[in-house]
Amino acid sequence: MPDSAAAPVILGTTGPFPHSVLAERHPAIIRQVRDAFPYGPEQHRALDALLHNCTEGVIEPLPGDAGAWRDWGLDTYAGRSWFDVPWLWSESWFYRRLLDAVGYFGPGPWQGIDPFRPFKLAELDAKETDEELAALDDLGGDADRALLHGSLWGNRADLGFRLSAAESGDAVDALVADDSAALWPLLHGGGTLCLVADNAGRELVPDLLLIAHLLDTDRIARALLHVKPHPYYVSDATTADVLDALRRLTAAPGAAAGYGRTLWSAMADGRLTVRAHPFSCAPLPYAEMPGDLRAEFASAALTVFKGDLNYRRLVGDRLWPPTTPFADVTAWFPGPVAALRTLKSDVVTGLSADTEAALDAAEAERWRTAGTHALIQVNPRASAAT
Repeated sequence: MPDSAAAPVILGTTGPFPHSVLAERHPAIIRQVRDAFPYGPEQHRALDALLHNCTEGVIEPLPGDAGAWRDWGLDTYAGRSWFDVPWLWSESWFYRRLLDAVGYFGPGPWQGIDPFRPFKLAELDAKETDEELAALDDLGGDADRALLHGSLWGNRADLGFRLSAAESGDAVDALVADDSAALWPLLHGGGTLCLVADNAGRELVPDLLLIAHLLDTDRIARALLHVKPHPYYVSDATTADVLDALRRLTAAPGAAAGYGRTLWSAMADGRLTVRAHPFSCAPLPYAEMPGDLRAEFASAALTVFKGDLNYRRLVGDRLWPPTTPFADVTAWFPGPVAALRTLKSDVVTGLSADTEAALDAAEAERWRTAGTHALIQVNPRASAAT
């Protein structure tokens, strides 16, 4: 592993981007959630209290049983400003407290009601989704590349990100790293793919299409789709979101319905299994994952981490020099691992010096967070023994 002392953990005070998420994006999310449901006075009071606390207050203990959060650092960070603890931790804490505020964990009538569901469904039903599904009818011969890139660039469909990111109509989408040539040999038939999903809706659909294609072409025998056990980061996928996406596919015309039937059948016979491990919502890097999750990833022919948050958790939410090799920061991983990610935060590894220099010259630091650049990175030799 590279020297982590040279790459400090990102705090809420580490530069303008993490600060803006805590000070601006989170309050915007609270206001949108408040307006999305006819919550009662109790929920309104709790949301107002969270709005004040997350911007001006300190981290407070959870009411009742704190559960895993004690193991995840709650006792260490309680009483400190949200801005003065690891950014990954305070972001995760925000979503945990938001669910408390709306009564998600109950008991009560709002128990289990996803506060982000209206946003997810609106995106899934958008005309852009129809257009993307219609394009499957004219996919052509290079389906491998088309569906891989569909999954990669679908990560731009991030509701939480779009709340605070200005649309840029003339931005040039570009891969800043592309290890896809090393990815396909790992998917050679008979093995298991673990795909750690990120967002629901228009991102989850191309993830599912990629899985269906890999199953149909016998590149894999089985897929494990890891989603969140409860709502998280506005648009992160849960099991309910997987079912919504499957229904959207099977109800679509043309080739999309065929992919949907493949996935429906694969879930029914066990070739596609949905996982919702509690650690998926942990405020910690995956290097600290529990043994059962490590064993599952170790048994896979390839584990693919989708999206920006999962990338931060995979390599560590640190200010790595961008030229730090991806293989070095993932050397601890128990099996072959890949990342498909559009860049929406300051963390990045695996760039060439020329690429970093060209990006800085063209866009200063904005390329790290604007969501206009992406990467496909693969470490085919990751091993717990490395």
